Amino acid sequence: MYDLAAVGPDVQVAPGTNVLVSGPPLSGKRGLALGLLEGGAARGEGSIAVTTKDGAEAILPNFPDEADVGVVDCVTEQRGVGTVEDDPRIKYASSPVDMTGIGIKLSEFLQEFYDERGLERNRVLISSVSTLLMYADLQTVFRFLHVFTGRIQSAGALGITVIDSTAHDEQTMNTLKQLFDGLIRVREGDDGEPKISTTGLET
Repeated sequence: MYDLAAVGPDVQVAPGTNVLVSGPPLSGKRGLALGLLEGGAARGEGSIAVTTKDGAEAILPNFPDEADVGVVDCVTEQRGVGTVEDDPRIKYASSPVDMTGIGIKLSEFLQEFYDERGLERNRVLISSVSTLLMYADLQTVFRFLHVFTGRIQSAGALGITVIDSTAHDEQTMNTLKQLFDGLIRVREGDDGEPKISTTGLET
């Protein structure tokens, strides 16, 4: 089982589970999702982040140097700032449009973590699907996520996908939700702290 302590003290899910983290802007959903990734790293699990909004430099400082972490950076090359070369912790996709490239880089990390590093438990974060939907139509993003969630399931990993619930219509949200085993809704509470509710997660 994968421990989701960032969601609740007793929330656990089976290997191969895909969860969608949904909420409006500034609700704390990205922080929660990153917390789920950090929680796995603290337990010695592999952590892979696909980032479509920020460069790898916004992700890596959250993890200790000894952690098994990999980032598929989809923004730095697009910005054209300096030269980008893959290293043990970062693989670069040309842009959020390049979903084939993103999938390849992600597969390389998963294969390396399982086969070369011997990590049987891995968590994979996509932050955020809303950015992908800015660049591509729903059908294209759905196909990408269908492959992604299937890969998570077959690998016995934990998939964590972030989406801005206010950026898309109800039909889009409902179409994407069917790809996931569970939903984590995040909203900002009256006290400024994130309020979390879940659907489809074992507790």
